[in-house]
Amino acid sequence: MKKILSLLLAGATALAISAPGYAGKDFDAIKASGVFKVGTEGTYPPFTYHDASNKLTGFDVDIAREIAQRLNVKPEFMEVKWDGLIAGLDAKRFDAVINQVGVTPERAAKYSFSIPYTTSQVVLITRNNNGDIKTFADIKGKRSAQSLTSNYGQLATSYGANLVSTDGFNQAIDLVVTGRADATLNDRLSFLDFKKQRPNAPVRIVAQQADASKSAVLLRKGDAELVEAVNKALQEMKDDGTYARISEKYFGVDISK
Repeated sequence: MKKILSLLLAGATALAISAPGYAGKDFDAIKASGVFKVGTEGTYPPFTYHDASNKLTGFDVDIAREIAQRLNVKPEFMEVKWDGLIAGLDAKRFDAVINQVGVTPERAAKYSFSIPYTTSQVVLITRNNNGDIKTFADIKGKRSAQSLTSNYGQLATSYGANLVSTDGFNQAIDLVVTGRADATLNDRLSFLDFKKQRPNAPVRIVAQQADASKSAVLLRKGDAELVEAVNKALQEMKDDGTYARISEKYFGVDISK
């Protein structure tokens, strides 16, 4: 009996010792390599896009760079179409997805999320001369330009829209402008940035959801240490004013307020 008890205690001790190493395996690998690999689109201004010199930039990109810096590693960005971002995380091509990933119960069941770093609202965008679409319900049977697996695509489908596949925000807007799509559901902050850049574009917001959506860093489950480190970095950015500085750079205001 004593021998069995000793074996059980030894096994429990071994599990206790090995559990933290298992729990932190992704973070351990990141620290060992010195690189934080981030999946992002690169086609979704002002969050992740290429500037006039073709440099990857944007609000989410700057947030990712700051997180990496506070983890004491270098960021490495891997640009993937939206529909391949989560699959890339599953395949361990990168350590995180930082691309305005909406927090949903379905995703939270399979993945870990950081604390939210943006809150925004879904808007319905049409051409200026479109008088048929005034509410979300009006897109039933209409063509809505969306990334097929995005939150916006799912929402458009729930309203009965026929989806026209896009690679990102700019293409969605171009499809609406050229009449190849009747509307697009997208992020209010993205649209405001777009209109700042192209004030004469013949598109407008015709409806806005009252409920705000939250976006966070998407991580694989099973590494609480990495989630905690990312959360700590995000909170420090808000506390020391870094988040406000990045926010004002892209939106002219501190969007955390």
